[in-house]
Amino acid sequence: MADPDQLTYEVAAARVEEIVRRLDSGEASLQETLQLVTEGKALIEKCAADLEAVSGALQELRLDELVARLEKEATR
Repeated sequence: MADPDQLTYEVAAARVEEIVRRLDSGEASLQETLQLVTEGKALIEKCAADLEAVSGALQELRLDELVARLEKEATR
C-alpha cells in the first residue's frame, strides 16, 4: 500500500474505486478484505482532506475578492 499522502487526489480516488470494485466482487478473502478496507479508509481520509483544503482556499479567495471590492468602493 502506497502512502496516501504521497498520492494525488485523482490517483487516490481511482484507487478507492478499484477497492470498491474488488470488495463488491465478493472474491476477496477475509484478510484481503480487511487490508482493502484499511487502505480505502486511509485514501478516503486523504481525499476528504484534499477537498477541505481546496474549499478553504476558495473561501479565502472569495474573501480576498470581497475585501478588494469593499476597499475599492470605500475609496470612491
